[in-house]
Amino acid sequence: MKGKLHYLKDGTPYKGESHKMKNGEVHTGKTHSSSSKKLFHMDELSKAAQKKAKAGKDKESYTDAVSRRLKNYG
Repeated sequence: MKGKLHYLKDGTPYKGESHKMKNGEVHTGKTHSSSSKKLFHMDELSKAAQKKAKAGKDKESYTDAVSRRLKNYG
């Protein structure tokens, strides 16, 4: 789903494929499976999960750092 950032219940940011259920919940994965997990918006997280999510916002992921360096290299 595009627009807002999504997080796992513990506040871990989620950037992968997602789908919306009939009840309005957003879950991981392009389609539903037994391994799909519910996703949350920042305001739906517990205070502890929000703190974790905010702490991770400023950190660049390894994949993003490599991509950035490869773009700047060429």
